[in-house]
Amino acid sequence: MGNGEQLEQRVIVALDVPDVESAIALIDQLPQVGFWKVGLELFTSTGPKILEVLKSRQKRIFLDLKFDDIPNTVAGACRSAARYGVDLLTIHATAGRDALKAATEAAQEEAAKAGVQPPKLIAVTLLTSISARQLAFDLKIPLELPEYALEMALLAQEAGLDGAVCSPQEVAQLRQTCGDDFLLVCPGVRPTWADQGDQKRSLTPSQAIIAGADYLVIGRPITAASEPKLAWKRISEELTTVA
Repeated sequence: MGNGEQLEQRVIVALDVPDVESAIALIDQLPQVGFWKVGLELFTSTGPKILEVLKSRQKRIFLDLKFDDIPNTVAGACRSAARYGVDLLTIHATAGRDALKAATEAAQEEAAKAGVQPPKLIAVTLLTSISARQLAFDLKIPLELPEYALEMALLAQEAGLDGAVCSPQEVAQLRQTCGDDFLLVCPGVRPTWADQGDQKRSLTPSQAIIAGADYLVIGRPITAASEPKLAWKRISEELTTVA
């Protein structure tokens, strides 16, 4: 695990708000946060405008749109995202090997053309809201949940992706199997003092880092707190205790 950056720089705060005004208010309220996640709700509402706002403030961007489509369409979407100079970009592993390979090639080509760093492409192994029971009964997948998440991560790694999104429960096994150079991004991280929300498979921030996460994605425990600044401070302080 690299100790080159302060641990709180490995926390990505989710801009889970409905419009650009709310997003700007939150970004301005938390100037210490250097890495923000833009998801489906905000991007559908604002389009690339929110990316321009974040870029103008020198923030890093995790564009979490979880592309899942035929290879040609996924490649086109990755080209567009690469032009914006985003840092992380998600694709569902279930889009399949061809789409994952096409995504990697498209993002790298377009970033080179635009003269920007290519985004790190991160595969979604399994949504953190899905339980082992739902995997078996609703999605009809016969593998145990940790095994399924691992298979999806390995598929992504073989296709040339930079990392995977996984729940904190799977991170230790994925780190062990996929090695140190594969980025592991963990949503569903909840400090002990925060509400669990709809996350079924959770750890605290320090537990997730110790288990091998490179980045933690934290939304509501900070953004829905009565004092977001204080929540951010508490999380940063908790992470300073990780040796």
